[in-house]
Amino acid sequence: MESLRLLIDMPSLAVQLALDGLLIGGIFALAALGMALVWGVTGIINIAQGELVMLGGYATFLLYEAGIHPLYGVPAAAVVMFGVGWALHVAVMSRIVEKDLFISILATFGLSILLQQLANAFFGANVRTAQANLKTVVLPGGITVYIVKVVAFAAALLTGAALLVFLKRTRMGRAIRATAQNARAARVMGIDTRRVYGWTFALNAAICGACGALVAMTWIVHPYLGLPYTLRSFMIVIIGGLGNVPGVIAAAAGLGIAENFAGFLFGAEYQAGFVFTLLVAILISRRFWLGRQRRYLA
Repeated sequence: MESLRLLIDMPSLAVQLALDGLLIGGIFALAALGMALVWGVTGIINIAQGELVMLGGYATFLLYEAGIHPLYGVPAAAVVMFGVGWALHVAVMSRIVEKDLFISILATFGLSILLQQLANAFFGANVRTAQANLKTVVLPGGITVYIVKVVAFAAALLTGAALLVFLKRTRMGRAIRATAQNARAARVMGIDTRRVYGWTFALNAAICGACGALVAMTWIVHPYLGLPYTLRSFMIVIIGGLGNVPGVIAAAAGLGIAENFAGFLFGAEYQAGFVFTLLVAILISRRFWLGRQRRYLA
């Protein structure tokens, strides 16, 4: 109650929380865009999504240790993770495409555990960060804008726009859209769907790599970072919808704001619990909504 009273008495604090949540939502949106792409094209719910974000963070941290500014680590991590994503597709994902949903969930869950343990073995359990040393701007009313978060939000918008242009204007992008609509018909028309699936997962990994670079600059990176980002991505895709880039970005911004307010009102230790509770509430509401739709159509 004291926290709620403080928000009422200090409107600028509420504006600060909303602004921070909005900008943080940009980082959430990046991971969710990749999950939406893979889910929509291959039908796979990638449980290892957060681990790809974690690997992108470590790639940026290694570049930072080598004396390279973390901002340059964003495109570099994306390129590195594109290659990692292609390798993971060849080793694992290509074997579970068009398989039963339970098989894909089980396989990607095992992949997430493997990546966690490999990161723990190579980097240790200590938290890491890449100091970007970007300035902050203080607005009237004492509202503080962190430039690194502005960069993250701008990166999400640019990535979403670039993804839309890629899918609509390039030959591979059109092949990805055709495969997402009907993979069998795409094969009949001469599209190499195996190559399309590889490109899809590699693009997802590249987007997660850029997301991980921003996470390393904004917060910290450790081997067990992945699960919260996987859950957030899943929630955002459920709310925003597959193939709806503006919807995904809007849902990510909403989640960032809600999570920021929940952390302030209930305490940072309950912030993760709020995310889990919100996920359960969304799944239950979606079930009832779909049930009502089926009854209406019947």
